Amino acid sequence: MLSVLRNRIYRHLLGAQVVALTGTGLATIALGLLAYDLAGGAASLVLGTALTIKMVAYVVVAPLAAAFAERLDRRRMLVALDLMRAAVAVCLPFVTEIWHIYVLIFVLQSASAGFTPAFQATIPDVLTDEQDYTKALSLSRLAYDLESLLSPALAAALLLFVSFDSLFWGTGLGFIASALLVVSVALPSPKPTRRRGIYDRTTRGIRLYLHTPRLRGLLALTWTAATLSAMIIVNTVVIVRSDLDLSESAVAIALAGFGGGSMLAAFALPKLLDRFMDRTVMLSGAIFGTLAIGLSAILFAAMPISLIGLAILWACIGFGYSATLTPSGRLLTRSTRSEDRPAVFAAQFTLSHACWLVLYPMTGWIMTTTSTAATLGWMTLIAAPGVMVALVIWPRSDRKAVSKERADMS
Repeated sequence: MLSVLRNRIYRHLLGAQVVALTGTGLATIALGLLAYDLAGGAASLVLGTALTIKMVAYVVVAPLAAAFAERLDRRRMLVALDLMRAAVAVCLPFVTEIWHIYVLIFVLQSASAGFTPAFQATIPDVLTDEQDYTKALSLSRLAYDLESLLSPALAAALLLFVSFDSLFWGTGLGFIASALLVVSVALPSPKPTRRRGIYDRTTRGIRLYLHTPRLRGLLALTWTAATLSAMIIVNTVVIVRSDLDLSESAVAIALAGFGGGSMLAAFALPKLLDRFMDRTVMLSGAIFGTLAIGLSAILFAAMPISLIGLAILWACIGFGYSATLTPSGRLLTRSTRSEDRPAVFAAQFTLSHACWLVLYPMTGWIMTTTSTAATLGWMTLIAAPGVMVALVIWPRSDRKAVSKERADMS
C-alpha cells in the first residue's frame, strides 16, 4: 500500500490531508469546550446547531463551488480555500457570542465544501493507474480513522500546557501547512470542453451522477453507510455513559472499536478489490454492516453488554462502513471524464451529507424516545433498503467505461 508514496505529488497531497485533518480534529474538541464556556448546560444544543449548519453548508455550497472549480486553476483554488479556513480558525478564539460560532462555522464548512471534492477529484488525475488509486483511497481512509483516534490524544496533551482556545491556533497552522504542501507541487487542472452557463455547471454534477446506474447504486449504499455511522456517532456516548454506566474514557474505547474496524477494512481493500468487482465488495460491506447492527440489537435486547463486547460490535460495523464507502472514489473516477470529476465528486459529497443531515437527527430522536435495543433495530430497518435498492439498480455487468447516459449529456 505504501508504494504509492513514491509519487511526489501524491505524497505532498496526502501530507496536506493529514495536517488539515489534524487541525480539524483539534478544532472539533476546542469547539465543544468553547460552546460549554459560552452556553454551559446548553452546549449540546449549540453543538447540535453547529453540526446542522455544517451539513447544510456541505449540501448547499458543494455544487456551487464545483460550478466554479472547472473555471479555476485547481492549485490556486485549493490554496485559497485552505487560507480561508485558516483565517476562520484564528478568529474562533476571539468569539464572545454564540451566534459568532454559527457564522464562523458556516464560513469554515463552506470552504471545506469547496475544498474537499476538488481535492478528491485531483487524486485520480495524479494517480492514473487504478491499483495505485485504490491504495490511495485506502490510505485516505486510514488518515481519517487515525485522525479520529489521535487528535483527542494530541488535544489532551496540549491542554496540559495551554488553554482550549489555543487549539484553534493549531487548527490554523494545520490549514496553512496544508496550503504550503499543495502549493509546493504542480497539479493538473483539466479544462472543460465547452463553456456552460452557471445553472448548467451547478447542476451538472448531480445530473451526471443520477444518470449513471452504478452511481445510483452508490447513493443507495451511501444511505446504508450513513445509517451505520450515524448510529455510532450520535449514540455511543449515551450507550456507554447511561446503559453501561461507564466513564468518559470508555466512550473513546468504544469509538476506537469503530475506527479500528474501519482501519482493518482499509488495509484489506486493495487486495479484495484486485480479486472482486467493486459492486461485490461494496454490497458485501453494506450487508455485513447491516447484519452487525442487527446483531447488536438482538444482543442488547437479550443480555447485558460489556465494553469489550460493544467495541467488538462497533468494530464489525466500522468494517462494513469502510468497505462500503472507501471504494466510492473508483466508481466516481470510472464514471467521469477528468473535466467533470470535480462536479461529480461534489455531487457525491452533497448527496452523502444530505443522508447524514436526515439521519443524525433521526437516530438521535429514536434513541431519545426508545431503548438502545429498539434504536438499533430501527436503524437496521432503515439501513436495509439501501442494500436492496443497490442490488436492483446497480447492474451486475458493470462496464469500466464512462456510461452512455453521461456521454449523451456532453
